[in-house]
Amino acid sequence: MSTNKSIFNQLFIRTQKILPQHQLSRLVGKVAASEQPILKTAVIYAFKQKYGIDLSIAEAEEISKYPSFNAFFTRALKPGIRVIDEDPTHIVSPADGAISQLGKITAGEIFQAKGQSFSVDQLIADPQLAKPFQDGEFVTVYLSPKDYHRVHMPFAGRLTETLYVPGELYSVNQVTAENIPGLFARNERMVCLFDTEIGRMAVVLVGAMIVAGIETVATGKVKPNGRIEVQQHDVQLAKGDELGRFYLGSTAIVLFEKDKVQWEQQLKANDTVLMGGQIGHTL
Repeated sequence: MSTNKSIFNQLFIRTQKILPQHQLSRLVGKVAASEQPILKTAVIYAFKQKYGIDLSIAEAEEISKYPSFNAFFTRALKPGIRVIDEDPTHIVSPADGAISQLGKITAGEIFQAKGQSFSVDQLIADPQLAKPFQDGEFVTVYLSPKDYHRVHMPFAGRLTETLYVPGELYSVNQVTAENIPGLFARNERMVCLFDTEIGRMAVVLVGAMIVAGIETVATGKVKPNGRIEVQQHDVQLAKGDELGRFYLGSTAIVLFEKDKVQWEQQLKANDTVLMGGQIGHTL
């Protein structure tokens, strides 16, 4: 059984390498944006059934209320469904999902999966902007297809820069994380950098296979152009405020400076987290 699983995993990885990732993602994006009633209803219904999505917690419970699959996928939750931890010393999860990894950044390297890591410099794509995080702390949260797909502030801060970094669009599930070196630093991503009362913070929204787009409150929906785009900002955001959203899901990585935060001891890889729930505290 393990041999068959290994063969399947290798085929999955090789298939991703030969697929026209960006063209496929853009095609899916067009379908997801379609407001053609029959098409969008069929796609939403099939997706809801496949992943067992609970619309009772969504602001709009009926499929007919969504003008497109994108609107359904980035659906808002009912008020009060997610409670933001109000303690000003607490760090909260930026999203609903599962902890992929968390811990210390060692000599500028972030642990990805068994035998795999990537550098902060590669992730942020600017060594100077990455410098504060070299020996800091990180947490990686994976958003599965069934999850709520808006990303929120894990801690209050002032957005100072965003960097759109073009890249590949590999899947970001566990199999790919264990087999693609530097996965999160290779995929298309949006790096958001903040000043906070405890120093610098980064929230990185990482794209993936068939992710049709990334949007932030400061930049709007990203329009890929094949080159790194840096924008300066001065936007104050409270803990729990919406920062951005994924069109077809992916991963959010949060970085802090050295000796500024500590993750909750009971948290480990694969643990489920909910947006707004405590995952750490300041030191």
